[in-house]
Amino acid sequence: MNFGIRVNLGQFVQQLLQVLLVGMTIGMMRNVVPALAEAEFGVPRGSFMLLAAFVVAFGFVKGSMNFVAGRLAERVGRQRVLLLGWLVAVPIPWLVYWAPSWSWVVFATVLLGVNQGLTWSMTQTSKLDLTRADQRGLVIGLNEFSGYVGLAIAGVLTGYLAAHWGPRDGLLWFGGAVIVLATMLSAFVVTETLPWAQHEVKRQPGATAQAARPRYPSGVSEQPSTGEMFALMTWRDRRMAALCQAGMVEKFVDALVWVFWPVYLHQRGVSLPDIGWTVGVYGFTWGALQFFAGKLSDHVGRHVLNTCGMWVCGAGVAMFPLGMGPAWWSLSAGVTGLGMAMLYPNLSAAVADIAHPTWRASAIGIYRFWRDLGYGVGALGLGLASVFGGSVEAAFWFVAVSMFLSGLALYAWGEETHPRLNPAH
Repeated sequence: MNFGIRVNLGQFVQQLLQVLLVGMTIGMMRNVVPALAEAEFGVPRGSFMLLAAFVVAFGFVKGSMNFVAGRLAERVGRQRVLLLGWLVAVPIPWLVYWAPSWSWVVFATVLLGVNQGLTWSMTQTSKLDLTRADQRGLVIGLNEFSGYVGLAIAGVLTGYLAAHWGPRDGLLWFGGAVIVLATMLSAFVVTETLPWAQHEVKRQPGATAQAARPRYPSGVSEQPSTGEMFALMTWRDRRMAALCQAGMVEKFVDALVWVFWPVYLHQRGVSLPDIGWTVGVYGFTWGALQFFAGKLSDHVGRHVLNTCGMWVCGAGVAMFPLGMGPAWWSLSAGVTGLGMAMLYPNLSAAVADIAHPTWRASAIGIYRFWRDLGYGVGALGLGLASVFGGSVEAAFWFVAVSMFLSGLALYAWGEETHPRLNPAH
């Protein structure tokens, strides 16, 4: 079996297409739905906690499914988990279309969390199976680039479709087309990559590989249990714990963008297509620059990009409510997207660097569990900050301060994980 992007290009491109469609599936829910929560779905004006409820549900469900997906993929394979994730998504557009109240939207978002936890985890794991260790930053950068460009495209397109056809019809036709296409491709075109991971374990490393041996955590069983893996990732290995807490807190930003950016802009008279473009600046910047940030980390390391990315992203969030007008909001969105591009692929790459191939899918799954739990924890924090602060702006300050403090924790507890730059002795 051969490893690397070039020799597995066909399947690699298929996996990129899959994550593009995964991004489009979540993107269709991130512009029209929150902006029209009051007018279309009956959410009372100023009900910050009720507005945040659908993202809270999404975060806790997606986080849990990431954990399940990682363990399940090591038993039944990546492709089956991917297909299951798409089958779960089939009812989502119909639930939103027929929704008589906000509770239906919350339930649709629960299914979206299951879909995202199963599918996005598998696209990342499958590409890591196929490629070499020295390509991990590039691989994850491409993975997240494809997903978040898909998210941004969906946000813009659904804004126009909602303005032309109405929000429910626009989401139904767009979501239905994306989910059916993804399901067919995952069933008939995508290849199972678990054999590549199993073969990687059997390969005998050469002298060069020994000289750049990853700094795997010590004292881990050959086939660790779920409890052992959870303890290792959450507190036993300080580096993994630092990465997991940073992953969780950076999702506060995405929860803010999802819940309150459209509401904040809609309250200031911005149209749905223009909201899509403003939020799209964040998604396009994040998506496009991840490709370069991931590749850069293969040369300069993960740690400095991760730490600085937390602070740059927090600065972009703090800028947003300090000015007015499309130019200012777009600049703030761009700075926020730049920070996310610096940290997002490289937190995952750092986990992959020091996770052994026999339990890498589980490690990625648990990291993604904590990371995407940040949607739920962050959305709760956003709602509470807005309630006690009396305005949406308080949510921005909650997120900016959280990012700064989390970046400090990552700087203090983490270390460089790239095996060439900081190899095991």
